[in-house]
Amino acid sequence: MLIFMKKFITTALMAACVQIMAAATVAVELADGKYIIKNGEVTMTIDTNGGKILSFKYGDKEAISQTTFPNSFGSTFWTSPQKEWNWPPVPEFDRNPYTVENGNQFVMTSQVSQRLKYRVTKTFVPNKKDQSIAVTYTIKNESDETRKVAPWEITRVPNDGVIFFDAPIEAITPAGLMNFQPQFGLSWFQADEAQQNRKINADGKGWLAYCANGLLMVKKFDDLNASQPAPEEAEIQVYVNMRKTFIELESQGAYTTLKPGEELKWTVTWYVAPFDGKAEASEALKKKVKSILKL
Repeated sequence: MLIFMKKFITTALMAACVQIMAAATVAVELADGKYIIKNGEVTMTIDTNGGKILSFKYGDKEAISQTTFPNSFGSTFWTSPQKEWNWPPVPEFDRNPYTVENGNQFVMTSQVSQRLKYRVTKTFVPNKKDQSIAVTYTIKNESDETRKVAPWEITRVPNDGVIFFDAPIEAITPAGLMNFQPQFGLSWFQADEAQQNRKINADGKGWLAYCANGLLMVKKFDDLNASQPAPEEAEIQVYVNMRKTFIELESQGAYTTLKPGEELKWTVTWYVAPFDGKAEASEALKKKVKSILKL
């Protein structure tokens, strides 16, 4: 009897350990340095090269751009203001390999930028209650001088459907550059095929939404006042590439002073859900966003 009880307890403990280990691993490793996070019907695929989010799906439907032309697909992270590095994107943040820690959180860490002396960390945490995935970006000042910097997420989506957020038309600049329309108390932009690249800045209310092809994607982040973004930047930005190619949904956090060794943290929570209505300005889309964000 005693031997039986010892075997039973040992077996139970081993099973419990397996369950704990399974529960403590957020992402599943795929081939070629890619990882997938599954949260109910929602899946996010991340590449160690550049720490890019390559895919964000509900079921088998994709929400973000899958083109292969450079700087036109997936979701990346830069430091702001852009005038500090201009173009192309900083390689340590945008395309070089990140290291990975995959436990009860999925954490990716960049190399230190040789030019800017910052290190970027991305922490992914799924929330089972609402099938969201929170991405916390950390910028650490690895230099020996005090610096000011802001976090900046850039997500590319197909040039289709409608983009909307909570801001008055007069808070969108440059005025008239893109055909935003005020409806249902929000500002809406219907994707078009203009023969020019365009970008607007806006002071929103801490969220940005995109609807196309039967999916609604919503990003939630800190609501900034007009004085908090980096110079010549904004809480919300939308870039439309010429013709019917891709659109960038961009959000930024507060411009922050960092002493040597200090860091800032900024979280963007990603949501995606099916939407059966038309991808156009509607009270139904507004209500869906409010329901998702519990506004």
